[in-house]
Amino acid sequence: MTTLTQFFDNVKLPTISDVAHALIASLDNDDVSSREVAAIIGRDPALTAKLMRLANSARFGSRRGVGTLDEAIALAGMAHIRTLALATAFADAFPALPGLDTDEFWNSSMACAGYAKWLASGIGIDGAEAWLAGMMLRLGELLIYQVEPGAFAEIEQQPHLPGGRWEREQRLLGISEGQITAELGRRWNFPEKIVRALENASDPMAAHPFCQLGGLIHLASLLADTPSDDPAILDTLPGDVVDALGLNRDWLTARFPSHASFSAAA
Repeated sequence: MTTLTQFFDNVKLPTISDVAHALIASLDNDDVSSREVAAIIGRDPALTAKLMRLANSARFGSRRGVGTLDEAIALAGMAHIRTLALATAFADAFPALPGLDTDEFWNSSMACAGYAKWLASGIGIDGAEAWLAGMMLRLGELLIYQVEPGAFAEIEQQPHLPGGRWEREQRLLGISEGQITAELGRRWNFPEKIVRALENASDPMAAHPFCQLGGLIHLASLLADTPSDDPAILDTLPGDVVDALGLNRDWLTARFPSHASFSAAA
């Protein structure tokens, strides 16, 4: 079986921009202002243009044109614009891969992010952190392609049953995509809270102490792999994780969101 050290000995680390690194550093700064975040993003004209197109799309609900980053932040919130900027930077850092259904990959990642943010609202923790960790979870899979393309092909075999990738990764490599993404996040100097969540996402009940954010990402990933608008799907989630998070089942059923509302964001 492969250790993380051995795995990363064979990885060409994806390069992210100085702007992305500055945005990552801002995650650890509780006092960062929306103006500072706008100034960081504004250093990358291409990234700014992508965010402005998104801010003017129907999903942001703006009834008038959004002309500046400051207006976009005022509309969507600083944390949301920052995490969207990071998601865009990560997508740009990874090329399209033969054998990977790119649309499925990013739709799934954005759905995981959306479910994670929704679940976070149910227990009152930072939705932006949950969104970012959920969006990042599967990035480790893209590094598996570099190191073990044969294993990658088997991991990507359809159907993608909930939790199926984790089982295949553990069987073939002895490590999960979340553990790989966590190590990538560590090397990119992400906050330890997000790194630990990714590290424990595939088996949150094994973490001592229990990792709330890891538990949220675990449930969000299962929901992302089960595209359904029927709240009955909630009954398939592992009850021990739901209980450990203190999620209210009545709240989950009453507020269950549309899967398409998340995947459309990709």
